[in-house]
Amino acid sequence: MSIPSSTSPLVDRFGRRVNYLRISITDRCDFRCIYCMNEDMSFLPRAQILTLEEIETIARAFVELGVEKIRITGGEPLVRKGVLDLLSHLGPLQGLRELVMTTNGSQLEAMAEDLKAAGVQRLNISLDTLDPERFRQMTRVGNLHQVLRGIDAAVRVGFKRIKLNAVIMKNRNHREVGELAAFAVDRGIDISFIEEMPLGVVDSHDRAEEYYSSDEIRQELERRFTLLPSPENTGGPSRYFRLVGTHSRVGFISPHSHNFCASCNRVRLTVEGKLLLCLGNEHSVDLKRVLRAHPGDTGKLKKAIVDALLIKPERHEFDLKEQPLIFRHMSVTGG
Repeated sequence: MSIPSSTSPLVDRFGRRVNYLRISITDRCDFRCIYCMNEDMSFLPRAQILTLEEIETIARAFVELGVEKIRITGGEPLVRKGVLDLLSHLGPLQGLRELVMTTNGSQLEAMAEDLKAAGVQRLNISLDTLDPERFRQMTRVGNLHQVLRGIDAAVRVGFKRIKLNAVIMKNRNHREVGELAAFAVDRGIDISFIEEMPLGVVDSHDRAEEYYSSDEIRQELERRFTLLPSPENTGGPSRYFRLVGTHSRVGFISPHSHNFCASCNRVRLTVEGKLLLCLGNEHSVDLKRVLRAHPGDTGKLKKAIVDALLIKPERHEFDLKEQPLIFRHMSVTGG
């Protein structure tokens, strides 16, 4: 069964076309970032997660249904054995316009060149602070200098675009907004500032007390830079501004202060094979079950994907003052 992308079968009840798939290939990570997971995490047993071959099968089905962009995420995707082989199989898929990745940067010093050769076109790299001690506190185990060397390696390799992702938290790293933007400008890359999303119960901080809005971040930046609204879009939720006089853009991902659900064009495949229709809701379809119950039947897989769009909700409802309704951690959800 091959459905041409021009038929746009991936349209939800609200007229939004889905052309962007984010795939988590592992829930494991070599960091333990405080907003992403607990310090003492239990990870999924191998039998519960998708094989690389199953991930490729699902990705191929999505591309044949009209998806044009795939982002590989985790956990930390570069800790999964065989990731380069998977990427080299996904990159050439006919109809796929972009293969991109989100990483914490810890493995980039050694792997940046191989990633580009495998077909990854753009990178998002997490960087929440430029202070080594604060970096250790926020990641619990990370080495800032290792990540900085990885970022510089990625710049040298020449990816089409590199963007830093910084989750900003009040009284943790909110005073570094200007320095983080200047770091990006110095390297000619982009940066997005992200409001923390309340996924999973964390034992490290009070999310409501540490919430720092995109509007506050923008005010901080405007003390140092001139921001010019930009119509540019990378297919994700960021609202972009040009930093005047530089080659860099700054983006704001604002799930609380500026809800972006009306333009949502994406779904997520979790590491255990659930097609998640919304980051902030539990609406999902178990594609692993479909795959394993009907091996080799691409038609049944595609029908399950198309039918899943019927339950994609209109919007998420995040409330920082309540215990999270979403108990899965970001490391399982996949970025």
